[in-house]
Amino acid sequence: MSSLLSLRNLTKAYPGVVANDNVSLQIAPGEIHALLGENGAGKSTLVKMIYGLVKPDAGEMQIHGAPFAPVEPRAARAAGVGMVFQHFSLFDALSVAENIALGMENAPRLRDLSRRIREVSDTYGLPLAPDRIVGDLSAGERQRVEIIRCLLQKPTLLIMDEPTSVLTPQEVEILFETLRKLSAEGTAILYISHKLEEIRALCDTATILRLGKVVGECIPRETTARDMAEMMVGKVLSTPSRAGVMPGPTMLSLHKLSLPSSTAFGLPLREISLELRQGEILGIGGVAGNGQDELLAALSGEIRAPAGMLHLKGQDIGGLGPNPRRVLGLLAAPEERLGHAAAPGMSLTENAMLTGAAREGLETGGFLNWQAAQGFAENIIDAFDVRTPGAENAAGSLSGGNLQKFVIGREVLQRPEVLVVNQPTWGVDASAAAAIRQALLDLAEGGAAVIVISQDLDELMEIADRFAALNEGRLSAPQPTAGLSMEQIGLMMGGAHGMEVAHV
Repeated sequence: MSSLLSLRNLTKAYPGVVANDNVSLQIAPGEIHALLGENGAGKSTLVKMIYGLVKPDAGEMQIHGAPFAPVEPRAARAAGVGMVFQHFSLFDALSVAENIALGMENAPRLRDLSRRIREVSDTYGLPLAPDRIVGDLSAGERQRVEIIRCLLQKPTLLIMDEPTSVLTPQEVEILFETLRKLSAEGTAILYISHKLEEIRALCDTATILRLGKVVGECIPRETTARDMAEMMVGKVLSTPSRAGVMPGPTMLSLHKLSLPSSTAFGLPLREISLELRQGEILGIGGVAGNGQDELLAALSGEIRAPAGMLHLKGQDIGGLGPNPRRVLGLLAAPEERLGHAAAPGMSLTENAMLTGAAREGLETGGFLNWQAAQGFAENIIDAFDVRTPGAENAAGSLSGGNLQKFVIGREVLQRPEVLVVNQPTWGVDASAAAAIRQALLDLAEGGAAVIVISQDLDELMEIADRFAALNEGRLSAPQPTAGLSMEQIGLMMGGAHGMEVAHV
């Protein structure tokens, strides 16, 4: 079959790193082609060149045999290339139709656009009301907005970057049905994901990048996830392990924690109670948008709690902010790494200073010790294999997965007594995910108490001692993970609040 997209010897270098080194690949019409690689392998740079966001230093691209060199995304879209980014670019206060109109060069009247949105959403099984306010949508529904925005342009090539990272299993299946329908109609799809079992279920072929170079190709359905992961990293993967430890005294306790939403589109927390013991990992699952961000903010101190609801080692900390809680040993890493967990325009050294000043002794009498902060940042980079030219580089210059490794490493290396993390392995490759999980297991084995909030149920079952589910701001009763079935987990995620879910 003739190629729809052909890349020949594409090369792109930045100071200190060659992001893509003579990369070549071909994608046929209707093909679902996976682009695999560990964090920093060059995947994002490659798709940015295809989409006109980055200009290659060398090499050439062709679409349908004709030269293709987009100078901006508008030119790429005109040539039939659409892209759904990992991080959504939507305005919460505007409607679905208004958001889609903002992304179009020649948007029709809102009434006509709303009709087209309904037609496309019905055709591809992506239910979406054009008049709904985006701030009221779930993460999965927001992704539909981005996909429909692309489909309205009738692309011949659709690029998808980590599309299932915020979706429920049911939403993933809806997305896959949509992509298979597009494929059957002749649309080619370039699909980036670290979820290798999903790659095996969906994709026809895969190209593997390592350190900016193509190191292999495979047919995913004929290749195991482990084999693909080991091709990506170039070594045998280790499985996270943990020596059994007896839980110690209670470190953190919540007693009917109830808080109003701090934003117009957030959720209130409703009577959340739990006890977290030394050496224990509590996994908290749930569909995105059910109070995960609000719970982390309440635990980290970004949102204050009334007296009597939140205790650390017996001390009421509800009225304390993030820095006093850090001094006492409670650290947190939020889900949104750009702008929340890290300041994108600041260097890694400066970002290390932001949360590590007190516990790492980086400031004395109001004076900041930047040499010590740089040393701390370099320790994080070394310990968590963060791919970056150096600690002076801006956080925003790192790939998403490498920034995630830096954020988690920054908190783990501060030796917390209680650590709360939200989506710790979001968007990171199999090797890095295993390393982060092992770091959390080691932390608990060393006596820390850990809360892992995650939508990756396999991750929670692998590392957590107990599991609880958030639903509409309520927390189910924590259950031991040993012997817990997916049916029981489904009941808890669906709203089995405040009661035991019987083991069967």
